[in-house]
Amino acid sequence: MDLSFTETQDMLRDTLARFLADTYDFETRKKMLASPEGRDPGIWRALSSELGLTSASFAEEHGGMGGGAIENMIMMEELGKVIAIEPWLQTVVIGGGALKAVGGAVADAVIPGIIAGDTTIAFAYAEPQGRYNLADIGTTAKADGAGYVLNGHKASVYAAPWATHLLVTARTGGSRRERAGVELFLIDANSPGISRRDYATVDGFRASEVYFENCAIPGDALLPGGIDLIERIVDEATVAVCAEGSGIARKLLEGTVEYTKQRKQFGQPIGKFQALQHRMADMLIEAEQIASMTLMGTLRLDIPAAERKAAVSLVKAKVSRGLKIAGQSAVQTHGGIGITMELAIGHYFKRATMIESQFGTADYHLERYEALTLPA
Repeated sequence: MDLSFTETQDMLRDTLARFLADTYDFETRKKMLASPEGRDPGIWRALSSELGLTSASFAEEHGGMGGGAIENMIMMEELGKVIAIEPWLQTVVIGGGALKAVGGAVADAVIPGIIAGDTTIAFAYAEPQGRYNLADIGTTAKADGAGYVLNGHKASVYAAPWATHLLVTARTGGSRRERAGVELFLIDANSPGISRRDYATVDGFRASEVYFENCAIPGDALLPGGIDLIERIVDEATVAVCAEGSGIARKLLEGTVEYTKQRKQFGQPIGKFQALQHRMADMLIEAEQIASMTLMGTLRLDIPAAERKAAVSLVKAKVSRGLKIAGQSAVQTHGGIGITMELAIGHYFKRATMIESQFGTADYHLERYEALTLPA
């Protein structure tokens, strides 16, 4: 099997890397975090309408480049290297992935807006009691004439303060935790009956608690596919954050190596101490394994569902544990300054820590892998 990237994929990586190097240095990112909106909207416009990078993973019929999961992986890794606070995961990977899966008129209407940078999507799926069970949903969508009425609460909805649309999981029937009756809706984020409580997250993003109170939505807001579609897009998102983690792991290693060259103890750089050399060698191994496992998971997103889930869980378990090792090793080498806001390594550590549990911890995914692969 040829695992090398195509010329187009290399070009996409180089284009994004050069753009981020010019616009997303650490001091600029800190200014974005301190701004009222928590980001620079001009960055998203440049990524979409100017550079056309948001089109990479969409079909040519929608104005895209004809790519897919590999292109998303490449982009997420580069975004991870600068710990970008852009809604790429939520809009392109999750929202775009759902629309590509269902196709039809709704995809034709919304995907061009994503590519142009006019449409941003937030994924409202998590609830306080749900943990990682995608079917543990208290939010309801009751049929009302030709449409539905939403009621409920979604927690930690990343990018919701910036979103034009919400991708919402809700129950149209069945009992709590039952797979049957769980559906996915794409709705206008400014619909009457929606309220938000916005806040900054520990890793620099903006998120919201989103509340639905008798929110009327049209019938065509329902995206057909149910829980199977939701599990598919969450698996795609899980591998995408693993790619982001790959970029972060490389930067944790790079920053740690550079620091050990500058920091002196006993009259010499601490990088000459064998114990720290061993630690950085372990970080290198983890970074390479994270990258390799992420590529494997990306290549297995289109296989049958049970095999896909098992592969994704294996990848996420490894990446979560690898990021923990890399992050803790980086902070331990830097000492107390490693977790300060003034030093970039602390910001990488915080995002790595969030990725460890995003869409499931290592323990959760090892249990899911066991359930999917071992006889009952």
